[in-house]
Amino acid sequence: MNTILIIFAFIVAVVGLLGAVIPGLPGPPIAWLALLLISFSASADLSVWTIVIMAVVAAVVTVVDYVVPSWGAKKFGGSKGGIWGCNIGLVVSLLGLPLGPGGLLGIVFWPFLGAWIGELLSNKTGSEALRAAWGSVLGMLTGVLIKIAYAVVVIGMMVGEMVN
Repeated sequence: MNTILIIFAFIVAVVGLLGAVIPGLPGPPIAWLALLLISFSASADLSVWTIVIMAVVAAVVTVVDYVVPSWGAKKFGGSKGGIWGCNIGLVVSLLGLPLGPGGLLGIVFWPFLGAWIGELLSNKTGSEALRAAWGSVLGMLTGVLIKIAYAVVVIGMMVGEMVN
């Protein structure tokens, strides 16, 4: 039973890692679930505090992932219209609507397009709108990198528990 639990935990961890880049799949909470699962195995010796702290970090990473694209747009001169457009584009990409690019391309394309349209509707020039839209894409990629880092840390902790 212990071996099955460990194998299942590692499968869940890989799904969590995939969730760092696949829209709509909550990578950090899934990766945390893998850590929780491995903590029940006889081979692991994770403290309750470690599990709680990693849960809080997963929650923070998940929230940050939804905020960073808007922050990126604002940092690059975006207006409220661009930020709203970025957020709407993010929702469109998460819904996976059959409107144009989906998957990894969609998670970049839709927030970019939304921010660009939002900026144009806010009377920004074409170059100003493109700059803000690019900021939203950089913010999105930053969020993805943070989620990947969290999942890799969780997998590293799991491997560390199995080695000890």
